[in-house]
Amino acid sequence: MSDAQITHHCEMLLESLKYIPEKEGGNTSKFISDFRKLCYNSEINDIEEQKNYFCNTLPKLPNNDDTDCYYYLLEFIKRREKIKSMNDLVKEFAEIIADELNLIRDGSIIALKHVATGKYLSSIKNLRYTTGSKLQLAFAGSPEPDLNALWEIKFSEKLPMYNKTSINLRHIKSGSVLGLYYNSTYYTYYKSPITEHTEVCCNGNENLWKFKHSKLENHQGYFKSNDIINLSIAKGYDNKVEFLRSHDVQFTIGNDTFQEVVCHSERLGGNDEWRIELISQV
Repeated sequence: MSDAQITHHCEMLLESLKYIPEKEGGNTSKFISDFRKLCYNSEINDIEEQKNYFCNTLPKLPNNDDTDCYYYLLEFIKRREKIKSMNDLVKEFAEIIADELNLIRDGSIIALKHVATGKYLSSIKNLRYTTGSKLQLAFAGSPEPDLNALWEIKFSEKLPMYNKTSINLRHIKSGSVLGLYYNSTYYTYYKSPITEHTEVCCNGNENLWKFKHSKLENHQGYFKSNDIINLSIAKGYDNKVEFLRSHDVQFTIGNDTFQEVVCHSERLGGNDEWRIELISQV
């Protein structure tokens, strides 16, 4: 086989090369090695041409676990302009792979840490407010993510996006869903025990939340572990948007004290920031 034929053969192999994620049985290290070798043997040295070929390797059809098939391609396109060499390309793709392991998916188990006080959003099965709705309470509890602080995140999209996807948070231990309770008889939302903002409870009748990235205005990316977020909910009665807040304010039930969690429509601040932590990815 002549040199020209070898080059053409390698170029054909490069065109047919496809990235398979490791969770589907792929081998990322071998894929990168093959891509480098085929570019070299095909005499494709221009980085722009290499980037075009690399885009062609990334998944564009639904994969086995029905996650967003365009994730790798979209993330690569976002980073494309700053890639100036093959080493840059490999480095950026390695970061995309690492980020993918931190993606929050439908059914993932998460914890939400209140940034200002270091306590986790929690609930306790059958422990109810003694005021307001008298439903299962929500509070900021342990400084460690114990069983009372674990939530399953549910949504309809394959991968959720900031400022777009509506989500439910189901408390793992009790099965109850985080939300608000609207009393249609008295046309009112119940007030929190101490500050008299909107009460946050489990098993309410309004429970669709949205996440907003706290540090990046109008951010449209996917949810990732360790992002700092604001959680909002649109009240069904008047469509007024309120945000989830905690603060170092305590209320008591019996002999126990709990750090209040509320919803409010005031200006956002440090007490409205939560860190989303991935506990288990489906």
